[in-house]
Amino acid sequence: MSMFKLVFQNFKSSFKSYLSLILSLSFTTMILSNFINLVSSGILDQLGESQSQNIEIVIQTLSVVIACFMLFFVWYATNVFLTKRKKEIGIYVFMGLSNQKIGQLYMLETSLIGGVSLFLGVGFGILTSQLFTMILVKLSDIAIEIKFKFTISSVLITCMIFGIIYLIFVIKGYINIVRSSVLEMVSANKQNEYVKQNVIVLLFKSIIGVCFLGYGFYLAVKEAGMEVMGNVLIATVMVIVGIYMLFGGLIPFIFQRLAQNKRFLYKKERNLWVNRMIFRVKKNYRTYAMVCVLMLCSVTALGFGFAMKERSDQINHFENTYTYQIMSKEKGARQAFTSLIERKNKIKYSSEVEIAVIPNEYTDNVYKNTPYTLLSYSAAKKIAKETGLPFAYGEPKDNEFIELTHLYLMSFADEQIKTSHTINQTMYTSMEKTNEPYLGYMQEQMECMIVNDHVYQTLKPLAQCMYFYNFKLASANHFEQSVEDIQSSPFCDGLVKINPKRNENAWIQILFSVSFFVFLVFIFASGSILFMKIYNDAFEEKERYRILSKIGVDKKIQSKAITKELQIAYAIPLIIMTIASFFSLKALANVMLVPSLVTINIWSILISYVFFGLCYFASKAIYKKNIGL
Repeated sequence: MSMFKLVFQNFKSSFKSYLSLILSLSFTTMILSNFINLVSSGILDQLGESQSQNIEIVIQTLSVVIACFMLFFVWYATNVFLTKRKKEIGIYVFMGLSNQKIGQLYMLETSLIGGVSLFLGVGFGILTSQLFTMILVKLSDIAIEIKFKFTISSVLITCMIFGIIYLIFVIKGYINIVRSSVLEMVSANKQNEYVKQNVIVLLFKSIIGVCFLGYGFYLAVKEAGMEVMGNVLIATVMVIVGIYMLFGGLIPFIFQRLAQNKRFLYKKERNLWVNRMIFRVKKNYRTYAMVCVLMLCSVTALGFGFAMKERSDQINHFENTYTYQIMSKEKGARQAFTSLIERKNKIKYSSEVEIAVIPNEYTDNVYKNTPYTLLSYSAAKKIAKETGLPFAYGEPKDNEFIELTHLYLMSFADEQIKTSHTINQTMYTSMEKTNEPYLGYMQEQMECMIVNDHVYQTLKPLAQCMYFYNFKLASANHFEQSVEDIQSSPFCDGLVKINPKRNENAWIQILFSVSFFVFLVFIFASGSILFMKIYNDAFEEKERYRILSKIGVDKKIQSKAITKELQIAYAIPLIIMTIASFFSLKALANVMLVPSLVTINIWSILISYVFFGLCYFASKAIYKKNIGL
């Protein structure tokens, strides 16, 4: 029999064991090829040079993340299958084949798996490229013309990335086989992931794991200022190490204690699955920890996308408080501007406000381009009333002010820290901060302080006073039609016009859509890893269940024990991920300054539970079939 024929026969007979790996790699490759095609096809150029560049950077960064994840996933999967196949291919030694020939056999068979995965991934990537773009554009809510265009360069780049990653581990497997002895090959599937540990070691790991997780969770939810990013990074490391320690220490420790409780152990079929879970968790604890971390990453990625979108929507709402903001040195010109605008547009609401710009020589301000600007308390209340914005602040004292801030995409500033400014040799301290857009878009361009009316009148002689006339149109579809009329007015010294349909934050909206696909990739891969592990374990357990049948253990009892065992095998990573994800998204909400991500957390967890439920039912059916039940 030729080597190629033997490779094809082996691939065909083991196709079911390769199926989850092929599907996962194909799905990941499909997403990667669509991301690369989205950049290389030029579809995003319709958004303008600046936006398209931002989006390309986002997609390229996430493509690197997916490629790194693919590297990790291929490494793990090839290791699992190499261990499984070593005994089988080790038998070829007795047939007269050298280690080099066996290594070549493994390389060809593994390359066939990779080739099929790549072919399916790129093929479905081409077929779904337009659908992928449509979904991305729909989720992002951006206006671009969708065209079917799949470039050769995207295919080549995808094949190159996948090929390099896969070739690394094919060669690694070949070297591993060449350097292995016959005994190592034959006994490979009996080698476990763990080293036997006593109760003291497990208890020590349990304590360390709980402490790491607890401290990580504390840092994740702790409100802080500039150190918040450092806290998040430390918390990430702490949580990952803590999860690893839980699966390596606390969980096997709990099952060992349950096994020692005879009242618990000898009820129903618990004796079968509890002892089996002790072995399964100790053997596969690295795999379970890996799956749990991957699921946590997937939920966090989705939460990050939603947080970015919510923050972007808030900024967009902030900047669109007014359609027109007219600057003038003339007092009482509101009616004149109103008449000009109402020639062609209907006004929803408007406001007029006097502000006092304090020259830097009277202040401690070191920024020349953002001078201190004063707004009287009564004027701020009037704006809030005219525009319908909330205003629930008490009047500042003579040495106090209310700080008007604007929205940032991300901020590490501690909102609890009080700001102090010196004006005309008098120090004023902020009593409160607010990002309500009383001054709309212009609020982003100045350092604005709301002071009481007495302080305002006292400092007004030092300042350059100007007036803002703010107008919000009922419908901004024809907002350009009034621009020329406004600018023709002798009272108009400057005009800021806001187009509500502009795409300044289109890259953030794309990021939101991309995060959904990253979530799917991570969830799909984590479920596949667990599925692969349970599938391979079934072959090792076949003899055990055959013996149980021979000694008279009813098959229904065996089936119930398997059901309970697999339920717990899937449930433990899900439960730990559910708990950890709450703190993960809480930390994300703190960094992104969004109210809450609880709804996103619940939905992402539900999707994870549904997918893992499907994996569980498939695993149970295949597991029972493989062991002969």
